[in-house]
Amino acid sequence: MGTVFEKTRGLTDHVLHYCPGCTHGIIHRILAESLVELGLLDQTVGIVPVGCAVMAYDYFNCDTIEAPHGRAPAVATGVRRALPEATVFTYQGDGDLAAIGTAETVHAATRGENITVIFVNNAIYGMTGGQMAPTSLPSQVTQTTPYGRDPKVAGFPVRVCEMLSTLDGVAFAQRVAVNSPQRVMQAKKAIKKALTVQKERKGFSIVEILSTCPTNWGVTPLEALDWVEEKMVPYYPLGVYKDVSEKGVFSDAD
Repeated sequence: MGTVFEKTRGLTDHVLHYCPGCTHGIIHRILAESLVELGLLDQTVGIVPVGCAVMAYDYFNCDTIEAPHGRAPAVATGVRRALPEATVFTYQGDGDLAAIGTAETVHAATRGENITVIFVNNAIYGMTGGQMAPTSLPSQVTQTTPYGRDPKVAGFPVRVCEMLSTLDGVAFAQRVAVNSPQRVMQAKKAIKKALTVQKERKGFSIVEILSTCPTNWGVTPLEALDWVEEKMVPYYPLGVYKDVSEKGVFSDAD
């Protein structure tokens, strides 16, 4: 009997530490599979964050660097410029990327740094106990918004793909989700596209992935999948927000 499914060599044998129902594990798998299928794994350097994925260096079977909170794009910039032939990705949550790391994200993007950002948006601070994140939805109950997020007090959620797509240095920006098998397949396709954009030296690429956090949302794993569909997708529409990959953002990338 032929093998139908097996663990990708892009992941190590470490047991994942994530909560039951968290979709970080799915995202890890499709990212690792993409690196293997594109023949990039052995030349890849991953930059892992402070946040739920803080121990991702134990899981990806490639060189990894732990970055200070929010500074992954800055570290990735250094790696990219020191090792121009490497494939460089950052793996970041909404607090890491869109709060303390906003400046690093925006300026790496506007410079057109040839890196790929994997941005996991679960609308909450997961590792530190469920506080409001920059991506928490209006009226969403969190530890720091017990009566729901009030935009008059806390402002509106940050739509990262929409914001970054306005910058000239961005070659590819897409938002996907992983709350169903079909969506997982679409997410993997987007990740492979972003990595290919980098391989072809077209500019900055980002894939934003709507993910679950049943523990801090206070729902079951199955309910969390529905929460993504019913609450997050309407506010964060899925789709390609920018794609100039056929041309690239610089004249010498044509």
